Amino acid sequence: MKAVSLTQEISATSYPGRGIVLGRSADGAKAVIAYFIMGRSENSRNRVFVETDDGIKTEAFDPSKLVDPSLIIYAPVRVLGNKTIVTNGDQTDTIYDLMNQQLTFEQALRTREFEPDAPNYTPRISGIVKCSGGKMNYAMSILKSADGNPDSCERYTFSYDAPLAGKGRFIHTYTGDGNPLPSFEGEPTAVEIGSEDIDAFAEKIWNALDEDNKVSLFVRYIDIATGEAESRIINKNK
Repeated sequence: MKAVSLTQEISATSYPGRGIVLGRSADGAKAVIAYFIMGRSENSRNRVFVETDDGIKTEAFDPSKLVDPSLIIYAPVRVLGNKTIVTNGDQTDTIYDLMNQQLTFEQALRTREFEPDAPNYTPRISGIVKCSGGKMNYAMSILKSADGNPDSCERYTFSYDAPLAGKGRFIHTYTGDGNPLPSFEGEPTAVEIGSEDIDAFAEKIWNALDEDNKVSLFVRYIDIATGEAESRIINKNK
C-alpha cells in the first residue's frame, strides 16, 4: 500500500469520527502516536482531554450539560510498562487489565465488540505501541458489525514489526458522514508521518480536522532508544 498524505486523508471527509495514527518519525528516532475525537451532538462535543498519571482521559467540559457518559467518558491512552495503549473507548482498560494478566492485545479484544449505539454500531478501534531495546513495533485493531448487522462482530488485527521511518498507519471509525454512519473498511491507511517536531505535527493534524466537528487531539512522541515521551493536547473547548 502506497503511503498517502496524512492531512489530505484526514481532511477528505468532514466526519472521520475518532481516529488513531501510529508510526515512526522520519528520522527513525521516535514512535509517533496521535488520537483525535470529533462530535456531532452537543453531548459528544462537550468534552476535553486531560492528563492522567499514565495517559489521558476524557472529561465533560461543562458537567451540567453531560447527558450520557457511557460511550464518551473513558481513558483513551494508558501506559503498561514499555507499551502504550490507545483506543476510542473503555476497551483501553480491558487491554490494560488483561495484558497485565499475560494475555495478548488480540486476546484481550476478543472479550469486546463494537459499541451498542444503534444504528451506527460504531467500531471499536485500538492500537498498541511497544518500544524496547532500541526497537519498536505496533499493532492496530478494529471490531465492527457485519455491514451494520449487530448479530455478527468482525474482528481484525494488523501488526507492524520494525516500521519504516517516516511511515505510519491511520484508522478511524467512519468512512464519512451519513445516517447511519458507515464504518471504516479495509486495512489501516498507510500515511506519511513527515519530519515535523511534535508541535508542528499536532498542529497540522488539528488544522486538517473539520472545524465544526473536531473536539480534541492528543499527540505523543516516544524516544525509541530511551523510552522518554513528550505529549501535546489540543482541546477546542477552553
